[in-house]
Amino acid sequence: MDLGLAGKQVFISGSTAGIGLAVAKAFLKEGAAVLVNGRKQATVDQTVALLQEEFPGQQVGGAVADFTDPDSIARLIDDLPLIDILINNVGIYTAQSFYEATDADWTRQVEVNLMSGVRLSRALLPKMLERDWGRIQFISSECASLVPEDLIAYSTTKAALHALSRGLAQLCKGSGVTVNTFMPGSTMTEGAAVFLEQLAAARNTSPENAEKSFFTEDRPASLLERFADVAEIANTLVYFASPLSSATNGAVIKLEGGSTGGSL
Repeated sequence: MDLGLAGKQVFISGSTAGIGLAVAKAFLKEGAAVLVNGRKQATVDQTVALLQEEFPGQQVGGAVADFTDPDSIARLIDDLPLIDILINNVGIYTAQSFYEATDADWTRQVEVNLMSGVRLSRALLPKMLERDWGRIQFISSECASLVPEDLIAYSTTKAALHALSRGLAQLCKGSGVTVNTFMPGSTMTEGAAVFLEQLAAARNTSPENAEKSFFTEDRPASLLERFADVAEIANTLVYFASPLSSATNGAVIKLEGGSTGGSL
């Protein structure tokens, strides 16, 4: 199936690993031009080289930005080409007690997880509306609904994305621009692999058994009962970025394998 994305210019924040990198690959498979992003020049350069090797002849570029630094974001925005599709993926978290989390911990997560998307969308959305076509996607998390007790700050920032996305979608009413939020669940990223190793050590078992116990004890509502593959998340995002999905706007699309429960 041709998704009609050939030649579209895509920017993905936080895309040198994990879901972001998988999204970059999925867009390149569809013939889009992709700009990946990370905090360090060396990491961005390595990612660009990896993608150029995997997708020879495809247009791949890199952009360095530290999303804890508004000035760095401003420089990034000044350097960006005309963007058709913006994927607000960058995110950080600190697992800690609510009582231990400092104002600085909260501020850092708000800056990266929420304000990065605010600043990028504020800069790019007007140009999309002028052209009457564009896509903005926010990558949320099942934590926006589940709110684990050691991830209250992170969960708060992810829940805020839902309101932000819906508000921006309302600004696009009647246009060819759509804004949607995607809510992945537990996904097998590099960080998740480390988490399972640590969980296995804590529970004195293998990583495979740790994964099973995680869903039994920590995500009992999950219907998937496994970590999703990053490609499963990426393929969904790419479809909803395509012209084929024009009727979907202002939505929260769950990719959490049923972990949040309920039918609505």
